[in-house]
Amino acid sequence: MTPAPQRLSQGEFIALIAALFATIALSIDAMLPALPEIAATLSPDAPNRAQLVVTSFVFGMGLGTLFAGPLADAFGRKPVILAGSALYVVAALACYFANSLDLLLIARVVQGIGAAAPRTVSMALVRDLFKGRAMAQVMSFVMMVFILVPAVAPLMGQAVISSAGWEAIFLVYIVFSAVTMLWMGLRQPETLAPENRRSLHLAPMIAATKELFSHRIITVSIIAQTLTQASLFATLSSMQGIFDQRFDRAESFPLWFAMIALVSGVGSFVNARVVMRVGMRAVVIATYTSVVALTLVLLAVNGLGLMPETLAFPTHVLWSIALFAMMGLSMGNLNALAMEPVGHIAGLAASVTSAISTVVSVVLAVPVGLAFNGTALPLMAGVLVFIALALIAVRLGGKRV
Repeated sequence: MTPAPQRLSQGEFIALIAALFATIALSIDAMLPALPEIAATLSPDAPNRAQLVVTSFVFGMGLGTLFAGPLADAFGRKPVILAGSALYVVAALACYFANSLDLLLIARVVQGIGAAAPRTVSMALVRDLFKGRAMAQVMSFVMMVFILVPAVAPLMGQAVISSAGWEAIFLVYIVFSAVTMLWMGLRQPETLAPENRRSLHLAPMIAATKELFSHRIITVSIIAQTLTQASLFATLSSMQGIFDQRFDRAESFPLWFAMIALVSGVGSFVNARVVMRVGMRAVVIATYTSVVALTLVLLAVNGLGLMPETLAFPTHVLWSIALFAMMGLSMGNLNALAMEPVGHIAGLAASVTSAISTVVSVVLAVPVGLAFNGTALPLMAGVLVFIALALIAVRLGGKRV
């Protein structure tokens, strides 16, 4: 009898999952310094449309997520992650050769569909090995490693733009994905035994989806994840423009973004330390309450013209750190809450929850991003509404865990 493959050490496993997650961060954050160049090259008459390069990728990721999980439940985790990564590479090559914004956006949607596999199926892979608060703790450690990618991605993007043009960023994506595919293929054992795989027939999938939504905590988690991600994607869409047009810091934007990402990483560290003691729901509620309070104060002070100009930039950086830290303090916990009761259909559960939250969050985020008027006020107003609604959802629904 063939011996069971040796399980990776927890350190290497966390690093691998963080690298798979990093595919998403790299695909979004490295594009941010390129948005002015893309606007000037492909959309000079409507420069705000360039930010759709970010949200089109996320939209494709949401669509792909709907299929990645059921496929992973049927064929195993590794084959689906590797196949999705291969599609991601092909689409990145199409992005490199795109000569119009419309073609670029189409290729970015396809690239997002491919990226859905490593992003979604890695969640199911973690759920195969961990559950409950232990899963939330592992995800916090993953986020601590993962946060390094948003910190360096804009700097890398700016360096690539300066030396080879914005199109060359897509060649970096190809190399990065090839490395993670090789690592995954050679080192990570399959975590879903053949006897535990599920049919792709429609009836069992419908039954599993009905089971999924029979758990109130999962519906609450999806709502909260949707609104949290809408805040993130709206922020990413507007961030470069705010630093450029409001604060005249376009050149130093990658450095500031790196600092914000690194400092906000404390959110994942704090969550890993406290979630085992106080529970996932309590951490999420405290996080949302803090962000709502801070956003409300800053929106009022800025909207009424009471913010001293010398404090405008520092307070905006502080607010940005709070938003990014919110991700580390909420998303891992919300995912763990959603996955806890449905470990036996982890792939489908990860797909449905991620697909709904991602696609709807993009629909919510795009109008906020396109409302950018040279100030941070539209973004702050949108974030305030999103997170206040998320707070209400978590407080009114879901059990204490």
